[in-house]
Amino acid sequence: MTRPVFEAAAIEQAATPHLVLDTIRDALIAHAHGRTTVPSPLHLQFPDADGDCHVKAGWVTGAPDFIVKIATGFYRNPAAGLPSNHGLVCVVSARTGEVRAILDDRGLLTAWRTAATGALITHAMARPSATTLAVFGTGEQARLQVEWLARLRPLSTVFVHGRSRHKARALCEEFNGRGHDARPASAEEAAGADIIVTTTPASAPVLEAAHVRDGAHVTGIGTDMPHKNELPPELFGRAALIATDDHDQCLHHGDFGHAVRAETVTATADTPVGLLLEAPWERPDGAVTVADLTGVGALDAALASAVLREIPASFSDNMRRPRAPTRPPPVRLRSGPGAVT
Repeated sequence: MTRPVFEAAAIEQAATPHLVLDTIRDALIAHAHGRTTVPSPLHLQFPDADGDCHVKAGWVTGAPDFIVKIATGFYRNPAAGLPSNHGLVCVVSARTGEVRAILDDRGLLTAWRTAATGALITHAMARPSATTLAVFGTGEQARLQVEWLARLRPLSTVFVHGRSRHKARALCEEFNGRGHDARPASAEEAAGADIIVTTTPASAPVLEAAHVRDGAHVTGIGTDMPHKNELPPELFGRAALIATDDHDQCLHHGDFGHAVRAETVTATADTPVGLLLEAPWERPDGAVTVADLTGVGALDAALASAVLREIPASFSDNMRRPRAPTRPPPVRLRSGPGAVT
Protein backbone atom coordinates (compact mmCIF):
# COMPACT_ATOMS: atom_id res chain seq x y z
CA MET A 1 0.00 0.00 0.00
CA THR A 2 1.36 3.42 -0.99
CA ARG A 3 1.47 5.83 1.90
CA PRO A 4 0.37 9.43 1.35
CA VAL A 5 3.18 11.91 0.90
CA PHE A 6 2.20 15.51 1.48
CA GLU A 7 4.48 18.24 0.23
CA ALA A 8 5.15 21.76 1.46
CA ALA A 9 2.22 23.47 -0.28
CA ALA A 10 -0.39 21.33 1.47
CA ILE A 11 1.42 21.54 4.79
CA GLU A 12 1.79 25.31 4.63
CA GLN A 13 -1.89 25.76 3.86
CA ALA A 14 -2.88 23.63 6.87
CA ALA A 15 -0.35 25.01 9.38
CA THR A 16 -1.90 28.38 10.19
CA PRO A 17 -0.10 30.44 12.85
CA HIS A 18 -3.11 30.08 15.16
CA LEU A 19 -2.99 26.28 14.89
CA VAL A 20 0.79 26.20 15.39
CA LEU A 21 0.75 28.47 18.44
CA ASP A 22 -2.08 26.63 20.16
CA THR A 23 -0.65 23.20 19.40
CA ILE A 24 2.86 24.05 20.58
CA ARG A 25 1.60 25.72 23.76
CA ASP A 26 -0.49 22.68 24.68
CA ALA A 27 2.36 20.27 23.89
CA LEU A 28 4.85 22.24 26.01
CA ILE A 29 2.44 22.15 28.94
CA ALA A 30 1.89 18.40 28.47
CA HIS A 31 5.65 17.85 28.36
CA ALA A 32 6.17 19.87 31.55
CA HIS A 33 3.74 17.55 33.33
CA GLY A 34 5.38 14.36 32.06
CA ARG A 35 2.59 13.47 29.62
CA THR A 36 4.99 12.77 26.74
CA THR A 37 7.49 10.18 25.59
CA VAL A 38 10.68 11.66 24.15
CA PRO A 39 13.71 9.42 23.51
CA SER A 40 17.15 10.96 23.24
CA PRO A 41 17.81 12.55 19.82
CA LEU A 42 20.25 11.00 17.38
CA HIS A 43 22.90 13.44 16.16
CA LEU A 44 25.13 13.23 13.10
CA GLN A 45 27.81 15.73 12.12
CA PHE A 46 29.33 16.36 8.69
CA PRO A 47 32.21 18.75 9.37
CA ASP A 48 33.53 18.73 5.81
CA ALA A 49 30.17 20.11 4.62
CA ASP A 50 29.49 22.22 7.74
CA GLY A 51 26.32 20.21 8.27
CA ASP A 52 24.44 18.27 10.90
CA CYS A 53 21.43 16.00 11.15
CA HIS A 54 18.97 15.35 13.98
CA VAL A 55 16.66 12.38 14.18
CA LYS A 56 13.96 12.91 16.79
CA ALA A 57 10.91 10.98 17.89
CA GLY A 58 8.07 11.82 20.21
CA TRP A 59 4.59 11.05 21.43
CA VAL A 60 2.05 12.93 23.55
CA THR A 61 0.31 10.51 25.90
CA GLY A 62 -3.06 9.46 24.51
CA ALA A 63 -2.47 10.94 21.05
CA PRO A 64 -3.35 8.72 18.07
CA ASP A 65 0.03 9.20 16.41
CA PHE A 66 3.73 9.43 17.16
CA ILE A 67 6.42 10.75 14.85
CA VAL A 68 9.96 10.11 13.71
CA LYS A 69 11.56 13.19 12.21
CA ILE A 70 14.70 13.88 10.22
CA ALA A 71 15.96 17.49 10.28
CA THR A 72 19.19 18.65 8.66
CA GLY A 73 21.14 21.89 8.74
CA PHE A 74 23.87 22.46 6.15
CA TYR A 75 25.12 25.98 6.74
CA ARG A 76 27.02 26.53 3.48
CA ASN A 77 23.92 25.89 1.41
CA PRO A 78 22.85 29.55 1.02
CA ALA A 79 26.08 30.27 -0.87
CA ALA A 80 24.91 27.70 -3.43
CA GLY A 81 21.39 29.11 -3.56
CA LEU A 82 19.93 26.36 -1.37
CA PRO A 83 18.10 26.62 1.97
CA SER A 84 20.10 25.67 5.05
CA ASN A 85 17.44 23.35 6.44
CA HIS A 86 15.69 20.29 5.06
CA GLY A 87 13.76 17.40 6.55
CA LEU A 88 10.63 15.31 6.70
CA VAL A 89 8.26 13.90 9.31
CA CYS A 90 6.97 10.32 9.39
CA VAL A 91 3.58 10.11 11.13
CA VAL A 92 2.91 6.66 12.62
CA SER A 93 -0.21 5.30 14.29
CA ALA A 94 0.29 4.82 18.04
CA ARG A 95 -2.45 2.16 17.93
CA THR A 96 -1.37 -0.08 15.06
CA GLY A 97 2.20 0.98 14.22
CA GLU A 98 1.24 1.68 10.62
CA VAL A 99 2.81 4.60 8.81
CA ARG A 100 -0.06 7.01 8.23
CA ALA A 101 1.71 9.64 6.15
CA ILE A 102 4.98 11.27 5.21
CA LEU A 103 5.09 15.04 5.58
CA ASP A 104 7.75 16.05 3.08
CA ASP A 105 7.93 19.56 4.50
CA ARG A 106 11.64 20.13 3.78
CA GLY A 107 12.08 21.42 7.31
CA LEU A 108 9.10 23.80 7.34
CA LEU A 109 7.36 22.32 10.39
CA THR A 110 10.63 22.17 12.33
CA ALA A 111 11.26 25.82 11.52
CA TRP A 112 7.77 26.88 12.57
CA ARG A 113 7.81 24.69 15.69
CA THR A 114 11.10 26.30 16.72
CA ALA A 115 9.84 29.80 15.95
CA ALA A 116 6.60 29.25 17.82
CA THR A 117 8.33 27.77 20.87
CA GLY A 118 10.79 30.64 20.99
CA ALA A 119 8.08 33.27 20.57
CA LEU A 120 5.79 31.77 23.20
CA ILE A 121 8.40 31.40 25.92
CA THR A 122 10.15 34.69 25.11
CA HIS A 123 6.82 36.52 25.35
CA ALA A 124 5.99 34.77 28.62
CA MET A 125 9.35 35.50 30.28
CA ALA A 126 10.17 39.01 29.03
CA ARG A 127 8.97 42.11 30.88
CA PRO A 128 5.54 43.24 29.65
CA SER A 129 7.10 46.63 28.86
CA ALA A 130 10.02 45.16 26.88
CA THR A 131 9.91 46.34 23.26
CA THR A 132 13.49 46.31 21.92
CA LEU A 133 14.59 42.98 20.45
CA ALA A 134 18.03 41.83 19.38
CA VAL A 135 18.52 38.74 17.26
CA PHE A 136 21.93 37.10 16.90
CA GLY A 137 22.12 35.36 13.52
CA THR A 138 20.96 36.20 10.02
CA GLY A 139 19.41 32.97 8.78
CA GLU A 140 15.88 31.64 8.47
CA GLN A 141 15.35 31.16 12.21
CA ALA A 142 16.50 34.70 12.99
CA ARG A 143 13.83 36.00 10.62
CA LEU A 144 11.16 33.69 11.98
CA GLN A 145 11.87 34.49 15.64
CA VAL A 146 11.27 38.17 14.95
CA GLU A 147 8.13 37.62 12.89
CA TRP A 148 6.52 35.17 15.31
CA LEU A 149 7.34 37.21 18.42
CA ALA A 150 5.88 40.29 16.70
CA ARG A 151 2.57 38.39 16.59
CA LEU A 152 2.51 38.30 20.38
CA ARG A 153 3.81 41.73 21.40
CA PRO A 154 4.73 45.09 19.87
CA LEU A 155 8.39 45.62 19.00
CA SER A 156 9.82 49.13 18.83
CA THR A 157 13.30 48.35 17.47
CA VAL A 158 14.96 45.19 16.13
CA PHE A 159 18.76 44.93 16.30
CA VAL A 160 20.44 42.34 14.08
CA HIS A 161 23.93 41.04 14.80
CA GLY A 162 25.65 38.60 12.47
CA ARG A 163 29.13 37.60 11.38
CA SER A 164 28.37 38.99 7.92
CA ARG A 165 27.54 42.69 7.85
CA HIS A 166 26.07 42.23 4.38
CA LYS A 167 23.64 39.57 5.61
CA ALA A 168 22.75 41.64 8.67
CA ARG A 169 21.93 44.64 6.47
CA ALA A 170 19.90 42.47 4.09
CA LEU A 171 17.86 41.00 6.94
CA CYS A 172 17.25 44.48 8.35
CA GLU A 173 15.99 45.62 4.96
CA GLU A 174 13.58 42.68 4.94
CA PHE A 175 12.37 43.52 8.45
CA ASN A 176 11.95 47.18 7.54
CA GLY A 177 9.89 46.12 4.54
CA ARG A 178 7.60 44.25 6.92
CA GLY A 179 7.05 47.33 9.07
CA HIS A 180 9.74 46.82 11.73
CA ASP A 181 12.33 49.43 12.69
CA ALA A 182 15.45 47.29 12.22
CA ARG A 183 19.16 48.05 12.03
CA PRO A 184 22.47 46.17 12.22
CA ALA A 185 24.24 46.21 15.57
CA SER A 186 27.47 45.18 17.21
CA ALA A 187 27.39 42.28 19.65
CA GLU A 188 27.65 44.66 22.60
CA GLU A 189 24.85 46.91 21.34
CA ALA A 190 22.61 43.94 20.59
CA ALA A 191 23.24 42.46 24.04
CA GLY A 192 21.83 45.64 25.56
CA ALA A 193 18.30 45.09 24.19
CA ASP A 194 15.27 44.31 26.36
CA ILE A 195 14.90 40.92 24.67
CA ILE A 196 17.71 38.86 23.11
CA VAL A 197 17.28 35.77 20.94
CA THR A 198 20.26 33.79 19.65
CA THR A 199 19.76 31.66 16.53
CA THR A 200 23.25 30.57 15.46
CA PRO A 201 25.20 27.31 15.12
CA ALA A 202 28.03 28.85 17.16
CA SER A 203 30.50 26.71 19.09
CA ALA A 204 31.47 29.57 21.45
CA PRO A 205 29.30 32.23 23.16
CA VAL A 206 28.09 34.97 20.83
CA LEU A 207 27.65 37.60 23.58
CA GLU A 208 29.15 38.57 26.91
CA ALA A 209 27.13 38.20 30.10
CA ALA A 210 28.27 41.62 31.35
CA HIS A 211 26.70 43.32 28.32
CA VAL A 212 23.21 42.00 29.15
CA ARG A 213 21.28 44.63 31.09
CA ASP A 214 19.34 44.08 34.29
CA GLY A 215 15.73 43.30 33.44
CA ALA A 216 16.55 41.65 30.12
CA HIS A 217 15.35 38.28 28.88
CA VAL A 218 17.52 35.97 26.74
CA THR A 219 16.32 32.96 24.71
CA GLY A 220 18.89 30.58 23.22
CA ILE A 221 17.65 28.70 20.16
CA GLY A 222 20.72 27.40 18.37
CA THR A 223 22.51 25.13 20.87
CA ASP A 224 21.00 21.78 19.96
CA MET A 225 24.11 19.58 19.79
CA PRO A 226 26.93 18.99 22.31
CA HIS A 227 29.54 20.95 20.35
CA LYS A 228 27.38 24.08 20.05
CA ASN A 229 27.36 26.95 22.55
CA GLU A 230 25.69 30.36 22.22
CA LEU A 231 25.20 31.68 25.76
CA PRO A 232 28.02 32.16 28.28
CA PRO A 233 27.77 30.21 31.56
CA GLU A 234 28.11 33.47 33.50
CA LEU A 235 24.75 34.61 32.09
CA PHE A 236 23.00 31.69 33.78
CA GLY A 237 24.67 32.69 37.02
CA ARG A 238 23.01 36.11 36.77
CA ALA A 239 19.57 34.69 35.99
CA ALA A 240 16.73 34.90 38.50
CA LEU A 241 14.86 32.31 36.43
CA ILE A 242 16.16 29.67 34.00
CA ALA A 243 13.69 27.78 31.82
CA THR A 244 14.37 24.70 29.68
CA ASP A 245 12.18 22.95 27.12
CA ASP A 246 13.55 19.54 28.17
CA HIS A 247 15.65 19.18 31.33
CA ASP A 248 17.66 16.13 30.23
CA GLN A 249 18.34 17.41 26.72
CA CYS A 250 19.40 20.83 27.94
CA LEU A 251 21.74 19.22 30.47
CA HIS A 252 23.24 16.98 27.80
CA HIS A 253 23.62 19.31 24.85
CA GLY A 254 22.16 22.72 25.72
CA ASP A 255 23.65 25.95 27.01
CA PHE A 256 22.18 25.11 30.43
CA GLY A 257 24.39 22.02 30.48
CA HIS A 258 27.48 24.11 29.70
CA ALA A 259 26.63 26.36 32.65
CA VAL A 260 26.13 23.36 34.96
CA ARG A 261 29.46 21.84 33.95
CA ALA A 262 31.11 25.23 34.52
CA GLU A 263 29.57 25.12 38.03
CA THR A 264 27.85 28.45 37.43
CA VAL A 265 24.47 26.92 38.36
CA THR A 266 23.25 23.61 39.74
CA ALA A 267 21.61 20.89 37.69
CA THR A 268 18.29 21.57 39.42
CA ALA A 269 18.21 25.31 38.76
CA ASP A 270 15.82 25.15 35.79
CA THR A 271 12.04 25.30 35.42
CA PRO A 272 10.09 23.61 32.56
CA VAL A 273 8.94 26.21 30.05
CA GLY A 274 5.48 24.63 29.94
CA LEU A 275 4.84 25.60 33.55
CA LEU A 276 5.52 29.25 32.71
CA LEU A 277 3.05 29.07 29.82
CA GLU A 278 0.40 27.41 31.97
CA ALA A 279 0.23 30.04 34.71
CA PRO A 280 1.48 33.64 34.95
CA TRP A 281 4.39 34.36 37.25
CA GLU A 282 5.55 37.51 39.00
CA ARG A 283 8.63 38.87 37.30
CA PRO A 284 10.78 41.48 39.08
CA ASP A 285 11.50 44.29 36.61
CA GLY A 286 15.23 44.15 37.27
CA ALA A 287 15.60 40.38 36.94
CA VAL A 288 17.57 38.69 34.17
CA THR A 289 15.82 35.60 32.80
CA VAL A 290 17.11 32.93 30.41
CA ALA A 291 15.42 30.21 28.33
CA ASP A 292 17.40 27.34 26.81
CA LEU A 293 15.54 25.55 23.98
CA THR A 294 16.89 22.38 22.36
CA GLY A 295 13.79 21.14 20.47
CA VAL A 296 11.42 18.46 21.78
CA GLY A 297 10.19 15.56 19.63
CA ALA A 298 6.78 15.53 21.33
CA LEU A 299 6.14 19.02 19.99
CA ASP A 300 6.88 17.78 16.47
CA ALA A 301 4.46 14.91 17.06
CA ALA A 302 1.67 17.19 18.22
CA LEU A 303 2.17 19.62 15.35
CA ALA A 304 2.42 16.92 12.67
CA SER A 305 -0.79 15.29 13.88
CA ALA A 306 -2.60 18.62 13.99
CA VAL A 307 -1.47 19.50 10.48
CA LEU A 308 -2.40 16.08 9.12
CA ARG A 309 -5.93 16.53 10.45
CA GLU A 310 -6.21 19.89 8.71
CA ILE A 311 -4.75 19.07 5.30
CA PRO A 312 -7.61 19.66 2.86
CA ALA A 313 -9.12 16.70 1.07
CA SER A 314 -8.26 18.42 -2.20
CA PHE A 315 -4.65 17.47 -1.57
CA SER A 316 -5.49 13.77 -1.50
CA ASP A 317 -4.50 13.67 -5.15
CA ASN A 318 -0.96 14.51 -4.03
CA MET A 319 -0.46 11.05 -2.53
CA ARG A 320 2.56 10.13 -4.54
CA ARG A 321 6.16 9.14 -4.19
CA PRO A 322 8.68 11.86 -3.32
CA ARG A 323 10.28 13.60 -6.27
CA ALA A 324 13.59 15.39 -6.63
CA PRO A 325 13.72 18.29 -4.14
CA THR A 326 13.38 21.87 -5.28
CA ARG A 327 13.75 25.09 -3.38
CA PRO A 328 10.81 25.32 -0.95
CA PRO A 329 8.35 28.21 -1.16
CA PRO A 330 9.05 31.15 1.13
CA VAL A 331 7.33 31.13 4.51
CA ARG A 332 4.32 33.46 4.37
CA LEU A 333 2.94 34.52 7.71
CA ARG A 334 -0.81 35.00 7.67
CA SER A 335 -2.87 37.39 9.71
CA GLY A 336 -4.82 35.94 12.60
CA PRO A 337 -5.13 35.77 16.38
CA GLY A 338 -1.86 36.31 18.22
CA ALA A 339 -2.10 34.51 21.46
CA VAL A 340 3.88 29.08 18.15
CA THR A 341 14.84 23.51 18.23
